[in-house]
Amino acid sequence: MHSVGDHAFVPHLIRPVRETGVSAHLGDGTNRQPAVHRLDAARLYRNALETADTGAVLHAAAEKGVPLRAVTETIGDRLGAPVVSLDEEEATTHFGWILRFARNDNPTSSTATRERYGWHPQEPGLPADLDQDHSYA
Repeated sequence: MHSVGDHAFVPHLIRPVRETGVSAHLGDGTNRQPAVHRLDAARLYRNALETADTGAVLHAAAEKGVPLRAVTETIGDRLGAPVVSLDEEEATTHFGWILRFARNDNPTSSTATRERYGWHPQEPGLPADLDQDHSYA
């Protein structure tokens, strides 16, 4: 989840760029992460609380899979840092604990959730949201 007030994934990708001067991804950076703006997620969860059956499974993925390279390129552009590819050992040092998430290729479909709950994400996607000042405050 991303947006103003994000204290999870995005800040942990930005921090090492500030510390090392490089915006890095693992390998070719094509590994993907699902993403959702917190306001879109909030709309879905409200709808689900009001209408979902007990035990329903929902996927709040506005973007099926954003390549890590797209994320690191946006961060690099914003911070004036070169974008580099790291091997596993270098990435462990650069990313720390967040690497266990950053290394995964996890495209996630929300098609069934969108159809069942009429959910249509409206907020900016992750790369566009990363291009806003609030991510770097």
